[in-house]
Amino acid sequence: MEEVDKILIHALRQSGTGVAEDIQSVKQFTSELIVEAVVRCVRVINPALGGGLSPSLPPGMSARFRVGMGLAQACQDLGYKGEIGYQTFLYSNEPEIRALLMFLVEKLPRESAEASDQPAGKSVVLQRAIAAKIKAQLALPWLPHNCRLPLLCKTQSAGPSRSLRTQPLSLPYSNKSTGRASSKASREYQRDVLLPVTAQPPHRGALVASLLEQHTAELSAAQEWDSEWNSQGLLSRLTPEEYRSRKAARLQKRIQEQLSSAPGTPSPGSGGAGSGGAGSDLAQLLLSFQGAGPGDLLPKGTHFTHTQKFTFTQDPGLLVEQMAAVASSMPLGGQSEGELRACQQAELGELEERLQQVALGSERLSDRMKQMNLGVAQVTHELKERERANQEKEDSLQVKRQTVELLPDAHNNLAKLQTLVEASAKRLVGLAAQWEKHRDPLIQEHRRLKELCTNQDVESSRQLSEIKDLHEKIRETAEKAKKKESVYKQLISELENLPKDVSRSAYTLRILEIVGNIKKQKEEITKILSDTKELQKEINNLTGKLDRTFAVTDELVFKDAKKDESVRKSYKYLAALHENCSQLIQTIEDTGTILREIRDLEEQIETESGNKTVANLERILADYKAVREENSALGSKVREG
Repeated sequence: MEEVDKILIHALRQSGTGVAEDIQSVKQFTSELIVEAVVRCVRVINPALGGGLSPSLPPGMSARFRVGMGLAQACQDLGYKGEIGYQTFLYSNEPEIRALLMFLVEKLPRESAEASDQPAGKSVVLQRAIAAKIKAQLALPWLPHNCRLPLLCKTQSAGPSRSLRTQPLSLPYSNKSTGRASSKASREYQRDVLLPVTAQPPHRGALVASLLEQHTAELSAAQEWDSEWNSQGLLSRLTPEEYRSRKAARLQKRIQEQLSSAPGTPSPGSGGAGSGGAGSDLAQLLLSFQGAGPGDLLPKGTHFTHTQKFTFTQDPGLLVEQMAAVASSMPLGGQSEGELRACQQAELGELEERLQQVALGSERLSDRMKQMNLGVAQVTHELKERERANQEKEDSLQVKRQTVELLPDAHNNLAKLQTLVEASAKRLVGLAAQWEKHRDPLIQEHRRLKELCTNQDVESSRQLSEIKDLHEKIRETAEKAKKKESVYKQLISELENLPKDVSRSAYTLRILEIVGNIKKQKEEITKILSDTKELQKEINNLTGKLDRTFAVTDELVFKDAKKDESVRKSYKYLAALHENCSQLIQTIEDTGTILREIRDLEEQIETESGNKTVANLERILADYKAVREENSALGSKVREG
């Protein structure tokens, strides 16, 4: 059992159970360690079933009984057929615990079993324990601090919650991801000017959220590219670089078309090229960036620009009159500051009125320009229609002119026309015959090429599906290679930490010795079984021989006993001897049966002594007293309430 216990302890450590180094046997397991080991194994086998189980025993006895019943029910749900209950965990029995742990270790997934065969260091065990602890904490619901139970107060932090704020980060490797080589200026900027990632967010608390958002964006972009390439890129039969360049060219062409088709805000009645694109999102975006059109209000600007535009848009004669009016309205040097400010306000109001009039005039001019452009477009369209009608009339007139020229010699012309028609008909018949001669091989070639194209499409579809399968296999192989690479690095580090004085040959010799001992035990068992069979066979032969001999002797002596008195006494002695021998044999068999029962009872006594029955009874009495105390305390609280 020592080797079995070592294998079980090793597997439990791999599953995340905190088994101490000094524990070498299942006999040394405490109730707390048994509960933790069973919960860890159940969570690995069935996370949904073990998610609600606690790996630690609560202090209260009633809660402990509930935990034991829950673990027993979970083990029965997994398919355990042995006897199990809360007493299995609270009052441990070495054979039952060993059988239960062997069942759970055999139920572990194959990956976990393979991982348990690999030696793992303390770092792996620590990582698994951290992951299990995080999963357990995530499974617990969040509650306010005042509503938490003592267990939740230990597992959930009492600090205030804060909102996460993200900040766009500038990372040097972003150019590598796009496939463009970074220039010298960008490299100098990244080396000398760009701040570290930890210093870019304005607040220290936004660093983790910003990194997570950056990583999520890059991961989603990579996944979108993979899905697009697998769905559309492979069908295009292009390389990834050609597919990206063609996609960029299409996008650039679309932007150029939108820019060329949206030079300004089109009118509702205009039929230009820009009217169709104005309804799209890109056209609306371009129009929003283009700014106000001629019919909108004037854009914002400085006082100098407004004055400049106002000055140079006026007529020179009107400008002279305005300058004279402004000069005549200039205040004298002896006026007060209030009068000067009032004059300035009046002048400002007058200028604003003039500016509004100019703006209204410009709006009217823009409306008139739109109407004139619309009229020009309509006139141009009408002109094209009339030119096309004139051309049709000229063609019909030319035909009529030629017909009139042929009217004086109508008979000869009709004969010539009939001759031409017959010749044309014969020529058409000959051409049709020639076309039929050429048409048959062309149809056959068309059918052959069509069938060949269909076969090629089927073959290309099959190859495309194979390529997709290969991509999937490559992805799975890459993931497996990464996992094996991490396991290889871990094994290398553990190999370096292992003592160098222990060689593999020692373990090999130990394994060979164990195998040899098992073979010897099997040979001895086989020998004992064969000896027992031979002995039983010999006993059966002797018993049969004895019965036959007694029957023959009894018959012979009984015949002589009728005639001779001394032979009659011999017959009585023979019968008594046979009866005594039968009793002696029965006594020997009963003695053997009693000896076997004694050995069985001794083994049961050893088993019961190993089960710590007395200690378990003492613990049961102590737990019973604790339950009574808890019940009395609860009863007193109920009475007080």
